[in-house]
Amino acid sequence: LSLYSSPARETKYVENPQTQLEEGVSRLRHVMEPYTAWCQSELIDSSKVKVDSSLCSDFFSEGCEFLQNPPAGFYPRLGVIGFAGIVGLFLARGSKIKKLVYPAGLMGIGASMYYPQQAVAIAKVAGTHLYDWSLQGYIAVESLWKDN
Repeated sequence: LSLYSSPARETKYVENPQTQLEEGVSRLRHVMEPYTAWCQSELIDSSKVKVDSSLCSDFFSEGCEFLQNPPAGFYPRLGVIGFAGIVGLFLARGSKIKKLVYPAGLMGIGASMYYPQQAVAIAKVAGTHLYDWSLQGYIAVESLWKDN
């Protein structure tokens, strides 16, 4: 509340008059509205047919079916893995690399606790790829060293 009384102001909103260009665009939009609506409905119908007939619809339908009828204990496991990612984001203050490594690492640890066989299979494949990449890097550095 103000200590001093101020005189009441009467304000009116005054719209700026439309220019000829604005009026022309408005008329054109009103004239073209039925045609644009028809084109949009045709495009939406044709795109639905393409999406429904694609392989992606099978993938998404399987995913939706899996989420509607999950195996026992799926959602609690998913919650723990997601919470581990959130904790990783909380702990990864500062560096951008930490923000990538901590959540992914903690989610990986959480997932490996619940799915150990899949984690072992992924670790084997990742280990062989990492070994191959390190060998290629070693060979590249060795060739550069010998050339000089």
